[in-house]
Amino acid sequence: MQLFRGLLGILVVLALVLAVIFGVRALFPHPVQDEALAAGRDAASFPAAADDYFHDMDSGVALSTAEIRGRDTWIVWSGGNDRLWDEMSVKSYGALDFLKTLSSYPGLPANRDNRWSYLGLLNEPCFEKATGPDPSRHGLWLDKRSTTPGCGPDPFENTTAYPGVKTGARGDGIETGSYYGYATGVVGLRLFPNPAFDAKAARAWDSVKYYTDPSYYARKDLVRPYRVGMSCGFCHVGPNPVKPPSDPEHPQWANLSSNVGAQYFWVDRIFDWRGPSDASNFIYQLFHTYRPGTLDTSLISSDNINNPRAMNAVYLLGPRLLHAARWGKETLAGGGLNNHQFNDYLSSGPLTALFNPPDTVFTPRVLKDGADSVGALGALNRVYINIGTDSEEWLRHFNPVIGGMPITPIQIQVARDNSAYFKATEAQTFDMAQFFLKSTNAHYLRYAPGGTHYLTTDTAVLTRGKVVFAENCARCHSSKLPDPVPALEPAGCAGPGYLTCWNNYWTWTNTAEFKAKMRKIVLAGDFLDGNYLSSELRIPVSLLHTNACSPLATNALAGNIWDNFSSLSYKQLPSVGDITVYDPYTGAPKQYTMPAGGRGYTRPPSLVSLWSTAPFLLNNSVGTFNGDPSVAGRMAAFQDSIEQMLWPEKRVHDSLLGTRIPGTIDRTTVPSFLHVDVGYLPDVLQGVSPQGITIGPIPAGTPVDLLANLNVLSEDPNPAVRLQYEQKVVQLLLRAQADLIRLRPSNSDEQARKTLANLVAPLLALSKCPDFVVNRGHYFGTGFVEPGDTGPRPPPGLSDADKRALIEFLKTF
Repeated sequence: MQLFRGLLGILVVLALVLAVIFGVRALFPHPVQDEALAAGRDAASFPAAADDYFHDMDSGVALSTAEIRGRDTWIVWSGGNDRLWDEMSVKSYGALDFLKTLSSYPGLPANRDNRWSYLGLLNEPCFEKATGPDPSRHGLWLDKRSTTPGCGPDPFENTTAYPGVKTGARGDGIETGSYYGYATGVVGLRLFPNPAFDAKAARAWDSVKYYTDPSYYARKDLVRPYRVGMSCGFCHVGPNPVKPPSDPEHPQWANLSSNVGAQYFWVDRIFDWRGPSDASNFIYQLFHTYRPGTLDTSLISSDNINNPRAMNAVYLLGPRLLHAARWGKETLAGGGLNNHQFNDYLSSGPLTALFNPPDTVFTPRVLKDGADSVGALGALNRVYINIGTDSEEWLRHFNPVIGGMPITPIQIQVARDNSAYFKATEAQTFDMAQFFLKSTNAHYLRYAPGGTHYLTTDTAVLTRGKVVFAENCARCHSSKLPDPVPALEPAGCAGPGYLTCWNNYWTWTNTAEFKAKMRKIVLAGDFLDGNYLSSELRIPVSLLHTNACSPLATNALAGNIWDNFSSLSYKQLPSVGDITVYDPYTGAPKQYTMPAGGRGYTRPPSLVSLWSTAPFLLNNSVGTFNGDPSVAGRMAAFQDSIEQMLWPEKRVHDSLLGTRIPGTIDRTTVPSFLHVDVGYLPDVLQGVSPQGITIGPIPAGTPVDLLANLNVLSEDPNPAVRLQYEQKVVQLLLRAQADLIRLRPSNSDEQARKTLANLVAPLLALSKCPDFVVNRGHYFGTGFVEPGDTGPRPPPGLSDADKRALIEFLKTF
């Protein structure tokens, strides 16, 4: 889909026929009500459930009623987003089809027996595999609730306690259901009667053809009997590292954690239900750049950058919030002032100190680029919009998936006025925060089955590892730091002067004074107690050398889609200067100037439970993924990944350029095509193109992001600069029309490669992120120097013995 944003985004903007084909639509000037409000339901009609159904999860932590409500919201509340995901089945041209993801039909690549190993999705306990079409579910092969003892009914399906929204045919011809939907047999996905499934749609429905006949299911007008909603648990519930399932295909609730993140999630197989069998489709090639456990959170609210990033684990929220009270000061302005704060729910206590009216908040930096900077509750509320709550309004501010149109901010106040689902979600986020305060303790290896086997008993080695950590790692990966820190006191630093503060801090951490104080802190017996193991300071990517696409994300910039969910001080951050990027065909280095206004920074990840979270880096690109959630499997992944981190020469090298660049580039694995089935074409083109539209071949070995990161719109406020940019876009369009559109499936890979070579230079010139090396960076302590790096030489790397000692200490986190 990113290809639509990229190379074909040009065609969307400037070629009218393809603009129609790919669904570009005008933005509407007036807000609209969501389905619930339009049906006469207000936020108060969606009270949060308080059923302690998941009591065995999260190591059996005891929860209050409010905390139970918070966990229920996290795992089963989808906030009306089934509407979005139904629309996405069309926007993805049939690649995404959650009803097939949920099915155990024999012809599909995944079913309940291999759902974990193939998709990385969690089978919900107390369900059985479908063995035939279910007449009560319109002939679909969906998992059924088990009748074995101990498997009672799903409490969230109670239509009396949680009556669904009557809209369209829902409640008038088909069942209304619950506003939590039906359990599906997959954790995090819920099933809702489709309000568009009226009598006409029911007559046209054929469940056999839905599974077997592309001419039937590959149509934009196909009305499925159900829509599928997504809860936050879909991307955040995972196997509990210290209570792993004996059979990950069939876990029990006691084997699951609400907060560890979907570390084993195969996006290329979930968001393209045909999976590797569809490898010749460029959509699959795009999703194949998403390593297991990663997702591009701007996939729908397209920012014209392919940005798969690791699912966030939620650890030690309490200490994290208290750390934010020290150095997390941010200034709010405009719509950002409308975010809820803890003071809206509490009259006293440490959490109320996190907001000083009217515009000062002390907050963690939630997203990897540090952009969620309006407070913890605002960050939670933003996530629900991002997965589809109030999609009626949200989708009108950008062109979903494809991009190619100016983006406008979704406004919190407009969402409150027009979305009962959004207001109901806001009413539940404080309970979610209370749940996280109780349930996000570290998962220590020493408490895992057989975990002590992997821990050293050599106190001298462990002590040396602590010293190495103190002197080299703690400045970014500890929330316990010397007091005071002269470069940051008081309250940290943000806004236009941030880079000066950071440089002063970094200089100080290289002094003997800092290292001596830090050694004392790390060697103390309570170092890990309440330590979030991240400073949460924004680190310039020019220092990290990690892939720049994440810190180049634009969704949270002023005037962009998440404008209301990022601080003024984030929007005022200065440029970090130049970075080195590499030509994806020659390996030649060149300098790229990072823009200002919020971009250019990465907040260091927490190292809590590091042993259980490999592979590493923000996109899971360093280390081997083995798909095994057992302690042995996690430790094998950890050992391989941490060695690649500390010995960068062990990292995967590029298939074309080898060691001429510092890592690997994601390239298409086979010749691929952009294909749109005839059923997704507008009616006026049905007869003109009876087989659909196919563009390609895109040759094997093409850098995916060369196409996916193409920016068709200038972001410069200067009209003259925008005009110059648009002229370059037009020139590329003309060249693309003359070259790519002439390609046919019968063309050889070599012919396609020669054709594409004509476009490489203009594509690079218009790239929104020209950094294609995905597993580069974080060379601290290694002495590694990238090819083409002309900056100051790093200090000598650690000895192998010190690296081994450091690894032993990291296992204890």
